[in-house]
Amino acid sequence: MTDSSTTSWLLHGVDFTSAPSKRKTITIASGRLTGDTWRIESLHALTDFASFSTWLEQPGPWLGAFDFPFSLPRELVEQLGWPTRWVELMTHLDTLSRGELRTAFKGFCDARPVGNKFAHRATDGPAGSSSSMKWVNPPVAYMLHAGVPLLRAAGVSLSGMHPGDPTRIALEGYPGMVARSITAASYKNDDRSKQTPQRRAARAVILDHLDTGNYRFAIRLDAGDHRDALLDDATGDLLDAALCGLLAAWAWQRRDVRFGLPEFDVLEGWIVGA
Repeated sequence: MTDSSTTSWLLHGVDFTSAPSKRKTITIASGRLTGDTWRIESLHALTDFASFSTWLEQPGPWLGAFDFPFSLPRELVEQLGWPTRWVELMTHLDTLSRGELRTAFKGFCDARPVGNKFAHRATDGPAGSSSSMKWVNPPVAYMLHAGVPLLRAAGVSLSGMHPGDPTRIALEGYPGMVARSITAASYKNDDRSKQTPQRRAARAVILDHLDTGNYRFAIRLDAGDHRDALLDDATGDLLDAALCGLLAAWAWQRRDVRFGLPEFDVLEGWIVGA
């Protein structure tokens, strides 16, 4: 393993979007872990993929948990006759437009019975995550289609899946898994009409547990001057970035045991902490 100092590595949480803009940004929370406390040092909002690519190329050492799927379900890939090696599969996806991706996935779903339309990765069960082939609500397939090529082009290492720069390491994260370990209440919405006091109260509950480490992953959050921003952001983007940052910190504590990742199907990938 590279430098094992807990304070020299920056640990990032990345809340991703497949259509970044000034209204909906790629949101990044960055900080360092001391003991069991991850302290946020900065928050960034990137409005386009070019800015994100530049950010990915910043020198290490850093480790990030990224909120988008790194691959597709094996069942889907095999039925479509697509490559079953991860690199070759990702190269194949690069040749497809979003429309072509949607057509292929919709054809797969249309041929299946109600209640079992989507294929799932093995990690989806323990993580409680959506199928990575979904193109709506949320469009995680498009997030994969946009995000993975940027990781590959930047030469980062996808731990357990694809070698790259050992001082710039990417793990797949899922903030909803962390939030639901605290409360089942909805805590965010992009629709302004649905940004209710109840959802703000749910964010407050989540932050209270993160402050003390009283939740499943037990990493304390020190948000410092950023705490009010995490509470007040009704879209939940800032909080989601912080939740991914806590997953990065949890993984960093387990850096000598595969960042806490189990043995998994390298074609499908795995959500850290699931």
